[in-house]
Amino acid sequence: MAELSKTEAKSRIEKLKKAINKYRYEYHVLNRSSISDEALDSLKHELKKLEDEFPDLITPDSPTQRVAGKPLAGFRESRDEGGRENWGRCDAKHQND
Repeated sequence: MAELSKTEAKSRIEKLKKAINKYRYEYHVLNRSSISDEALDSLKHELKKLEDEFPDLITPDSPTQRVAGKPLAGFRESRDEGGRENWGRCDAKHQND
């Protein structure tokens, strides 16, 4: 990557953040993807590299600073009614298989 001025880096970071957030939304919320995993990884890597070079341009809304997203509408909340004490029984049961 050619050396960028701080102004150029800021502009590129904003474009990368917008693109990454769009692709993450498509994947995690809409359950579809218009970009390959490799291409998205490349964008995230470029963003991380620019933020490493210009740490004062890192913002809390950067994809490198958070993990977020809404679950698909088809998911519903559930509770584990068994509790942790049942974990040991599951392991013991499967050890005899």
